[in-house]
Amino acid sequence: MADLHITSPSNPRLKELVALRRRRTREETGTTVLEGTEELTLALEAGVTPFAVYHCPELMQDYGPEAVEAARAAGATVVELSRAAFDKVAYREGPDGVLAKMPAPGLTWDEVELPAHPFVLLVEGVEKPGNLGAMLRTADAAGVDLVVAADCVTDWGNPNVVRGSKGTVFSVPVVATTRTEAWAWLGERGIAVVATTPDTETLHTDVDYSGAVAVAVGSEKYGLTTAALAASDHRVRIPMVGQANSLNVATSAAIVLYEAVRQRRP
Repeated sequence: MADLHITSPSNPRLKELVALRRRRTREETGTTVLEGTEELTLALEAGVTPFAVYHCPELMQDYGPEAVEAARAAGATVVELSRAAFDKVAYREGPDGVLAKMPAPGLTWDEVELPAHPFVLLVEGVEKPGNLGAMLRTADAAGVDLVVAADCVTDWGNPNVVRGSKGTVFSVPVVATTRTEAWAWLGERGIAVVATTPDTETLHTDVDYSGAVAVAVGSEKYGLTTAALAASDHRVRIPMVGQANSLNVATSAAIVLYEAVRQRRP
């Protein structure tokens, strides 16, 4: 089948893509939008098939056509766009001419499968999509088995989460839930929660991460809630000697996760 071609920025297909920037539309349709050749390639390698791939030959880099062909082979509809049409749907600065309509990421609890000694990242109340995306990249690199978003302001399908994660939101199992459900689910499975907070004398290097464990971080402004800290098995802090009393949440998560990686190495 020949590719579809769209030259007009007012085409209804493009309006549908732009509408996916709204959370309500993403939730109603179960879809989201992904932009970037690298992100598309990672999603394909994770076994996620796009509904459609939109590409602009004028903007594509040398490796762009390969990603488009891989998506076509996986069963995606392929649509060629003019520069004006692609500019209508692109949401990144310096687009590379590849954009895809994707199934919204995220599992239900019933779909979660964990190994015998799971390694989990629990994120409570985070507001900024870029922070969620950055933590997903770290989780992917660290070999985290599941990332749980509890009472977070944004959703996993937010295009800026997808962008910040470099597409790893499609390769790392993710769940969105409430704090109460998250802690109950972990407790039922005997997964110890290590909570980050500046209000403790225990350093992040002083607890055991070798078994079934979840590292918990809180919102950018307030950190973990009092209820979350009370429900956790350990409270740890990252040593700091400067004037600021906290780190960026994504940085904090990375530091503690990699202490767990160090301890969990064979």
